[in-house]
Amino acid sequence: MHHIRTAIALCHRNRFAVLFVSLVVTIGARPVLKMLSYTWNPMRFFLALILLVAIVSSARERDRSLPLLGVAFLILRLYEILVGHVPILHPSEAVWVIACTMVAANTFRQVLLPGVVDRERIFAAMDAYILSAIIFGVCYWVLNQAWPGSFGKSSAESFTQNDAIYFSFVTIATLGYGDIVPTSDPARGLVILEAVGAQLYLTILVARLVTLYEREKG
Repeated sequence: MHHIRTAIALCHRNRFAVLFVSLVVTIGARPVLKMLSYTWNPMRFFLALILLVAIVSSARERDRSLPLLGVAFLILRLYEILVGHVPILHPSEAVWVIACTMVAANTFRQVLLPGVVDRERIFAAMDAYILSAIIFGVCYWVLNQAWPGSFGKSSAESFTQNDAIYFSFVTIATLGYGDIVPTSDPARGLVILEAVGAQLYLTILVARLVTLYEREKG
């Protein structure tokens, strides 16, 4: 029991590092598992894992909204699995986006707080950036479900969650490969929001971290 408590305390002290590891594992392991399995979609598992780790890393004792959203996500996801077809556009993804957006905002708030620029603050900054890219990827996928062909694919099924998240990282990194392009007005608007938001985030982040570092030195 003592070892379990010690492990929990260690994870709490390094909660942003743990979240960063889960995000990196999602990005790196997803293509490998996808190649090994033709019937199982690993992304749905990784999205649930990210939400769980994100809630644990940022939820406060007095804030019950994130745990409640996590429970709602699990219930909706279980319903989708058992029923096999979803009358509304994957409500579990909508709950996931809301919860993870709250986590990303809380994480970014931790970056901006006064204090020492330590390892956890750096991990928090990277967490907010990577998590935002995954959130936009899920939003792209949901948007294409509502308006098929929004990303140049012939059908909603041909634009998978994997494609959407890949496109999101290409967009947030301003790489612009051109293999997937937004074709509908809602899609283009969302892409502009991600691209501009990413540049503003990096500008604010660098300015804040430099300011905190200079104060620490002074």
